[in-house]
Amino acid sequence: MPELRVIGEEMRPPAPPERRHLISIKDLAREDVERLLAIARTFESSLDREVKKLPALKGRLVVNLFYESSTRTSSSFELAAKRLSADTMSIKSAGSSMDKGESLKDTALTLGAYDPDVIVIRHPQIGAPHLVARATRAHVVNAGDGKHQHPTQALLDLYTIRAELGRIEGLHVAIVGDVMHSRVARSLTQALTLMGASVTLVGPPALLPRDVEVLGCDATTDIRAIADANIVYVLRMQRERMEAGANYVPSLREYAARWGITPERVRPGQKVMHPGPMNRGVEIDPRVADHRDALIESQVRAGLVTRMAVLYDLLTSGPVPVQVAAAVEVA
Repeated sequence: MPELRVIGEEMRPPAPPERRHLISIKDLAREDVERLLAIARTFESSLDREVKKLPALKGRLVVNLFYESSTRTSSSFELAAKRLSADTMSIKSAGSSMDKGESLKDTALTLGAYDPDVIVIRHPQIGAPHLVARATRAHVVNAGDGKHQHPTQALLDLYTIRAELGRIEGLHVAIVGDVMHSRVARSLTQALTLMGASVTLVGPPALLPRDVEVLGCDATTDIRAIADANIVYVLRMQRERMEAGANYVPSLREYAARWGITPERVRPGQKVMHPGPMNRGVEIDPRVADHRDALIESQVRAGLVTRMAVLYDLLTSGPVPVQVAAAVEVA
């Protein structure tokens, strides 16, 4: 029985510990990011072992709830949970009760009855992860809500940058493309500025956000602004989030000619990143995507260990690096 506290004339049990979620980069302080990157780095050592599975989250249940198409994010979250020995349940909107008109709240209540430890959700509507957090007792991880946030993508990008360049603070990152509709751009800009990097947003006038001052970065329509950046981060056209019939650029051919990342626009040693999926020949030239300075495959690898770190961190407490090291050694 929990110990009772006397408050005035009332006897009340202590409040349960507050559940932690990862819904936005704004949920994190710099020390939180440093902790997660350190955990991810520890987990990376397990990827090259013959037996890759760790017992860290044995007996836990992770539910992946995806209302939008996904390859990298959904597969890496599922594999991350399995590598930590958690039970997993993956649900996509196609073929489920969502096709029959079931509301997100009712879906969340149904899943909550299974008492999951973590629900990872991707949804086209901004705020969907908050609804799930209110409707269930699970820790909630936002795997992308509309054009709002995608925090684990930002974390894996930070991990990739630090692994390649040895630091984040003081770097200059140019984010190029459809910034307006990109949850990746918003989360990454917040994460980079939190960690002391500077950001320049580059793209067509209609695809640059109006709240640049709030994001704490610069913006320009001039592709030549990428010249001094340490990293060029390329975004695709987010057509699924654009208003029907709206013409943000005259044509994809003109977009590629004015803002596409070609070999002529990047200098030797300048790193190039892309969250995927890529539209080769539109926002990025295949010769750039396949060049040794492209970090795109490294991002995919970083996605696994970073999401392992997020799941582990949400479900454990105490001296995390020590616990992680022990988990890696035991398996």
